[in-house]
Amino acid sequence: MSQSIVISVSGKGGVGKTTFTALLLRELIELGDYGVLAIDADPAMNLPAVLGRSVNETVGDLIERLEKEVDPDEITVSFEQRIWETITENRDFDLLAMGFTEREGCYCTVNRVLARIVDSVTMLYDLVLMDMEAGLEHISRRTDRDVDIFFIVTDPSKMGLHTTSRIIDLTKTLHVNFKNMYLVGNRFPKKSEKILYDFAEENSIQCVASLPSDQNISKFNLLGKSILELPENSPILIPTKNIIRNYVEPLL
Repeated sequence: MSQSIVISVSGKGGVGKTTFTALLLRELIELGDYGVLAIDADPAMNLPAVLGRSVNETVGDLIERLEKEVDPDEITVSFEQRIWETITENRDFDLLAMGFTEREGCYCTVNRVLARIVDSVTMLYDLVLMDMEAGLEHISRRTDRDVDIFFIVTDPSKMGLHTTSRIIDLTKTLHVNFKNMYLVGNRFPKKSEKILYDFAEENSIQCVASLPSDQNISKFNLLGKSILELPENSPILIPTKNIIRNYVEPLL
């Protein structure tokens, strides 16, 4: 593989995008023989908890440390040299957490930091999976990398659909090339799925799955168990596996 495949997941807070990211990671790991990097780009930092993993240091922690230790003119170089310190290695994948929001005095914005990571660190992995904040501003600047697959997750709520529309509109104004953009519904009752697919058609986006409610997800979240350990008979894995087979594997 000449260049890593970059997969990004976005959506309104609370719609299940982090859970979906974890499900995708579970199936990417199952593919085997690929180097996988998971990036938690949401300051809420829910992905490590959902995965049952911890991080040693976030990118935000590193920047704060460098601001105290290094001359301002040298921070950029030091950051690029030491970004590897924030990557937590696991047996089947590596994990990196941004862990901070925009703040006054930071040597560079979240946008620029994440762009640097996408442009450099990710090149050493076969598959890069990013759990994003709602919106896309933080990957809209100073990156030459394309996003190969961009998933937008929505739940059956007016705000979820409204945020999805806003994100779709925003992608049209950014210079980042989203090669493939798909919609994923989460927790839609069967009787409401027509609303989801009609919305997708109206907004010219392909809906690739409607994820069912799964008691295992609720149980694992309550007990603090890793989504990576979901049993194979979990209903939510059926559409997730279909997504990997039909939309990810053809790019490998």
